[in-house]
Amino acid sequence: MSARTPLLTVNEHSSDQSHSDSKAGGRPSMPRCQSSVATTADEQPHIGNYRLLKTIGKGNFAKVKLARHVLTGKEVAVKIIDKTQLNSSSLQKLFREVRIMKLLNHPNIVKLFEVIETEKTLYLVMEYASGGEVFDYLVAHGRMKEKEARAKFRQIVSAVQYCHQKCIVHRDLKAENLLLDSEMNIKIADFGFSNEFTLGNKLDTFCGSPPYAAPELFQGKKYDGPEVDVWSLGVILYTLVSGSLPFDGQNLKELRERVLRGKYRIPFYMSTDCENLLKKFLILNPTKRGSLEVSGSPYKGS
Repeated sequence: MSARTPLLTVNEHSSDQSHSDSKAGGRPSMPRCQSSVATTADEQPHIGNYRLLKTIGKGNFAKVKLARHVLTGKEVAVKIIDKTQLNSSSLQKLFREVRIMKLLNHPNIVKLFEVIETEKTLYLVMEYASGGEVFDYLVAHGRMKEKEARAKFRQIVSAVQYCHQKCIVHRDLKAENLLLDSEMNIKIADFGFSNEFTLGNKLDTFCGSPPYAAPELFQGKKYDGPEVDVWSLGVILYTLVSGSLPFDGQNLKELRERVLRGKYRIPFYMSTDCENLLKKFLILNPTKRGSLEVSGSPYKGS
């Protein structure tokens, strides 16, 4: 991966499909501020107890700013979302993301500290991962040594397994959504496509990034939830060790064909242990796909 290439996000813009697999539920209770971002001539803008610093990320309707707590000095990331630019479906998706993030407390998942809402804006105060994206790390270093990849992958699996135990599926696991903290520990971010799942109730929205998407999603099949994350984890493991994607294409049609064939190249430097683990994750049939209980693998455990 030599440069960042924007990837299509399938059905991210689709408002009718997003209702099909979302659970009913009201908006989460959030503190409201009477005014927007406060500022004076002598100080930087702030929201609540957080002084807003530089912009570290930007999207269509949101931006992320580095901020510092005025009392403790702790650095955080504040996601600032313009609610006026979102339709009702997008707002529903946003509040579902907030509700799910409030449920999560794991050392390898970005922590949501506080939610502040004004009439037009939503502020999500989150843990700051100063090491940046795993994607950018791979661009800079080419690939990880297997010992390093093994340590990172164990953390990723631990976090995803925790989500699944709480009946939450991420659905957008990729190198860009894996952050690193100051000590190079993994922090899974961006739960915008996450959802709750229950056994017997299938999900059917195709969401996330196509190079990491499971074959059943390309086939338009309904799915339970965890199995699509397991496939994405296989893609991530391959990417950590090789610095490239196992399935790629010049367009979505070509990518789909390669994913549905399920064939990928094994680099000469990849260990047998890693290859065997990939074979458990990257299985075309979701009912035969390996679970996250891979305790017998050197990629899981101490």
